[in-house]
Amino acid sequence: MRKRFVVLSGLALLAGTVFGVRALSDKGRPTRDPSVAVLKDGDILFQQTGGEQGRAVQLATGSPWTHVGIAFKKDGQWMVYEAVGPVRYTPLEEWTGHGANGHWVAKRWVGADRMDSAELSARLHSAGERFLGLPYDLPFGWSDERIYCSELVWKMYAEGLGVHLCEPKPMREHALGSGTVQRLMQDRYGTTPPLDEPMIAPGALYDCATLKLVARHPAPASSVKVR
Repeated sequence: MRKRFVVLSGLALLAGTVFGVRALSDKGRPTRDPSVAVLKDGDILFQQTGGEQGRAVQLATGSPWTHVGIAFKKDGQWMVYEAVGPVRYTPLEEWTGHGANGHWVAKRWVGADRMDSAELSARLHSAGERFLGLPYDLPFGWSDERIYCSELVWKMYAEGLGVHLCEPKPMREHALGSGTVQRLMQDRYGTTPPLDEPMIAPGALYDCATLKLVARHPAPASSVKVR
């Protein structure tokens, strides 16, 4: 009888432990990912995307980052406002799946902590409304008829908050000599690329001194090297 009691007690304890772990896991699921838990409206998310354009952007900028968007929480769900053709809100989970190995990092404007968060969000939202639905700008021009990802982020901060995260620089100041970059330029511009067109690349935004790193998901994406 004593042996049976010990066995039953052990089974009950094991079951209770398993149930407790499972309950704790279920309860903690919404905040399991610390990189998401620290996000605030207006944070700028960077990721690496594939394809010829992604590779060309990496080579031309010397940075692993090829795509960028702004995080906003809408109806309790994190979304990324991005220019992908058209400009749209994409659920963060879906957006994460578009990047290499699900990696992304979040940076925050250094002045965000000195500003009311609701006002910051509202002003960025207001500045971004006019871009919603615009097509993607394959030639990377600076006009507002079409728009690319880092241009969208830069203009929303400039127009919404009066903040120039960093200054655009002309195409000619990028590394344009590789075969991959040259092929892409030939396809898009022919023999007359707009070398003086101002540009802002995802890597340039990442390096802006006005931004600070706040999160990495799920591990440092910079471990992927550019060759």
